[in-house]
Amino acid sequence: MTHEFKKIIKEYSIATSANLKCVLATVVDLDGSSYRKPGVRMLIREDDIMIGAVSGGCVEKEVLFQAQSVFENQTAKLMTYDGRFRLGCEGILYIMLESFSPSDALIEVFNSVIENRESFEVRISYKKEYGIMDGYGSFIKLNSRSYSFNNNTKEQSKALIFTQLMQPCQRLLLIGGEHDAVQLAHFGLSMGWEVNVAVTPKENKSISDFPGIDALLEYEPEDFPVETIDKNTAILLMTHSYVKDLKYLMMLKNSSPTYLGVLGPIKRREKLLSELVEHDIDIDLDFIEGIHGPAGLNIGAETPQEIAISILAEILTVIRKMKPVMFKDRLKPIHN
Repeated sequence: MTHEFKKIIKEYSIATSANLKCVLATVVDLDGSSYRKPGVRMLIREDDIMIGAVSGGCVEKEVLFQAQSVFENQTAKLMTYDGRFRLGCEGILYIMLESFSPSDALIEVFNSVIENRESFEVRISYKKEYGIMDGYGSFIKLNSRSYSFNNNTKEQSKALIFTQLMQPCQRLLLIGGEHDAVQLAHFGLSMGWEVNVAVTPKENKSISDFPGIDALLEYEPEDFPVETIDKNTAILLMTHSYVKDLKYLMMLKNSSPTYLGVLGPIKRREKLLSELVEHDIDIDLDFIEGIHGPAGLNIGAETPQEIAISILAEILTVIRKMKPVMFKDRLKPIHN
């Protein structure tokens, strides 16, 4: 959800440049099940433009209607939405609506936290009842300092508190700059992930070759900055060069990404790993066993786009620690 909040901050800055007020809607509680969980947010601009979503689409119009009073009096309120009588939903949503006017200091520190890939915390005080919530609302903790989203929000001694620890944005690191990397970058970006592409200087690639990516990293394999790889980074090794793949693996053995996948058939992977062990007999076996290759789930993918979906689906299963299964075969509810 960090990437969604990052977008909200960006869109708020655009709105203020147009002298438009904003209201933030956050799902803070839930009875039963819903399309999305508490912690999802949506920004509503004064011109009725909505950024983000708090459901699959059935709630947003009501949120827009309820937000009008917050625009008028700048006082927070809590709205409820009973989905039990609507198709597709079986729960009651509790949604906090509050004026969203973060200070320049908050935005500056927030952008620094995002750039440095640090975590942060959001706390929202509320009462689980429909109505005005004067003084209630959100605080964000950045680098050990708390900031409110508006000047009306105060600390509440008697209130329910929804707390959300936000991790750094999920990052996808694609090592290799061929056409399939363009497709993976496109789908990764559409998921809200930060996408970096790593190439060697001799490949003569530019960031414009990969529309929308956050960074193009140009290093020889032996110079790659592995210290920048954190637990929220998923890596796909896809240089289409056996020698390059081996050199990168020699560097990556000292990192701990959340996922490491390698393109190519099983025989190629086994040859790579065998030679990797020969180069370093003391290599951590957990690193070897954690390599996913061939990367992706067996969903019958054939085209570059389908293969990209297959790979990203596997990355999600690893990140979320899930075993792929069709929902029709799942015995438990989809939304626990």
